[in-house]
Amino acid sequence: MKMKLIITLLTFLVLSNTVQASSTLKDDPEKDKLIIYVLKNILTRGHYVQKDLNDNFSEHVYNEFINSLDPSKRYFTQEDLKEFSQFKYEIDNQLRNSKIDFYKLVYGRFLEKIKAAKLTYKTLLQEPFSYDKKEQIDIDYEKVPFAKNENELINFWRKQLKLQIVSRVQEAEEQQKEKLKEDKKTKIKSFTTLESEARKEVLKNMEDLYVRIEELENSDWYSTFLNSVVSGFDPHTTYMSPRIKSRFDQDMSGKLEGIGARLQKEGIYTKIVELISGGPAWKQGDLEPGDIILKVAQGDEEPLEIVGMRLDDAITFIKGKKGTEVRLTVKKKLDGSTKVIPIVRDIVELEETFVKSSVVEKNGKKYGVINLPKFYIDFQDVKKRNAASDMKLEIERLKKENVEGLIVDLRNNGGGSLKTVIDIGGLFIDQGPIVQVKYRGEPAIIKNDTDSKTHWSGPLVVMVNEMSASASEIFAAAMQDYGRGVIIGGKQTYGKGTVQNVLPLNYYVKKYPDDLGALKMTIQKFYRINGGSTQIEGVYSDIAMPDRFSYMEFGERDLDGALPWDKVKQAKYSKTNSYQNFNEVVSNSKNRINKDQKFISINEYAKWLKQNQDDNTYSLNYNTYKEETKERQNEGKKFKDIFKFKSNLKFVAPKYELSLFKQDTTLKDKRVAWHKNLKKDIYLNEALNVLSELKMKKNYELVKK
Repeated sequence: MKMKLIITLLTFLVLSNTVQASSTLKDDPEKDKLIIYVLKNILTRGHYVQKDLNDNFSEHVYNEFINSLDPSKRYFTQEDLKEFSQFKYEIDNQLRNSKIDFYKLVYGRFLEKIKAAKLTYKTLLQEPFSYDKKEQIDIDYEKVPFAKNENELINFWRKQLKLQIVSRVQEAEEQQKEKLKEDKKTKIKSFTTLESEARKEVLKNMEDLYVRIEELENSDWYSTFLNSVVSGFDPHTTYMSPRIKSRFDQDMSGKLEGIGARLQKEGIYTKIVELISGGPAWKQGDLEPGDIILKVAQGDEEPLEIVGMRLDDAITFIKGKKGTEVRLTVKKKLDGSTKVIPIVRDIVELEETFVKSSVVEKNGKKYGVINLPKFYIDFQDVKKRNAASDMKLEIERLKKENVEGLIVDLRNNGGGSLKTVIDIGGLFIDQGPIVQVKYRGEPAIIKNDTDSKTHWSGPLVVMVNEMSASASEIFAAAMQDYGRGVIIGGKQTYGKGTVQNVLPLNYYVKKYPDDLGALKMTIQKFYRINGGSTQIEGVYSDIAMPDRFSYMEFGERDLDGALPWDKVKQAKYSKTNSYQNFNEVVSNSKNRINKDQKFISINEYAKWLKQNQDDNTYSLNYNTYKEETKERQNEGKKFKDIFKFKSNLKFVAPKYELSLFKQDTTLKDKRVAWHKNLKKDIYLNEALNVLSELKMKKNYELVKK
């Protein structure tokens, strides 16, 4: 009864606060309208897809902007949406006339709701919740409807805050039990004390969050609106404000002190999009692409909430001097769990984004493993090293080691330069096409190998996974279409068959004094030489191995608005008839994988992860929450050791690196760590099994397709 009274009072106060706040919105500057005008003209004339600005487009912008501002359904109600809906099918007309009335209305209401939210959480956290009440919360916010009214909205706030409390208390009780096992004299706090401490912690975190949210400016939220507009063309077309463009230009893989991770803003969250190979986060091993960073602590200091914080500010807290520790509280992408990950900062060098190789002996024969993290190139200075020249050099070095087969590891390689992938593909064939590219409304252009020499004619295995994208898919597809190598890894690669170009907006408005930012726009699609697109479908592995992503929604096919798969005319090429036993080797590997208990367990783990991803309902009854949490933890323990694997193989650096190690002990340490990981890599182990079985025809001939 007391909580009902609080909610009723809150509803009155929130509505009053909303009315008072409505006069604080200032008119948008002409600059905002100019940006819309320039974007509209560039997109309609240059984007790969000729998109009609119609009612469907308008509805996309409408939904995307509202959901971007309020992804957790904390602010807007169905009453708000009713008012917003006057623009649901009018935004296209407004864009044609460079009007932003929809943005002004929604953003203005959003500012009001932000002020009201501060009153809401402060009031709700003053008193304990009822923890024996049988109720639950669904946190699948994409499916949860907006609250009908302010009263229902406040009740949803209550549930969200209550979930934070029960999770904190449960975690604190577990920590007490562990301490008690170590020290029987440990003082045990009561539930009442733990609950009170939890409410204070949540209140502090909410205060920190809204301080950061209020630091965001109109330009930040306007960028969100602009991205709602440009995403109507495809998910890889984005608007970059001057601040974001500056960060985009900064080469994060260069020499810097930090954790070695690429970050980007997703709504109010800071998301890991890539780990820099060889960096501290990569070595530590717990942080993964897709994880959300919630808090940052400097060593043993109190963690700082970064939800809602500017990305620039978040990065300043995450970066730091070599040797210092940062503790990241992250929400894991795979199962939604929250985990504290300590990482000792270090120097992150560009060297680790370059090609590197290792030599391994198996059954008396030597094999080479080449890791290519990305298809890199410096267009400003062609004399600098690039992926193609480095790959060519690495192959020659491995040939001097007398290796009898090569593995090219493209796992987690998100792509890069088109030129380098064409050149690298050419290292493994005599001559012929590598890829086809197509602009809007034009026939496909065939991109051929420019080097008539085959630099590696021996057995080849290409490793990929679900995060191998773009240029990686071009290379894998070419090797598969030629029959030049065995593709092994996840069921299929990411499926990004598009290419983007970055266009500074001031180029189109040359006399405008202020920086207008830039547009990253999709201008082409890639096609395999067999005519099929790599878009959506990616490349299907010849040998698919189960992994954590096997059943997850992951890849281009799961992105809203992704461009469709299609095909063009097949290019003229001759398939190599390289192997005596290709089909037999593939069949043997599939049989091994199907019978291997480790892979069977990994497949079961993948199913369990998918099940947990789909289960977004939590009990808010404390005892029930504890039971459900314990049940999940016990289920998770079954999979604790599934990735524990160690081969008897010995990986060593190629001879040319030995002299480098004397000069650079850091490089030596990196290679030692890499080789240690290779021994524990069950996927690489099977790739080596495949490579060791492949037999080349002595004088294989070209068979015309």
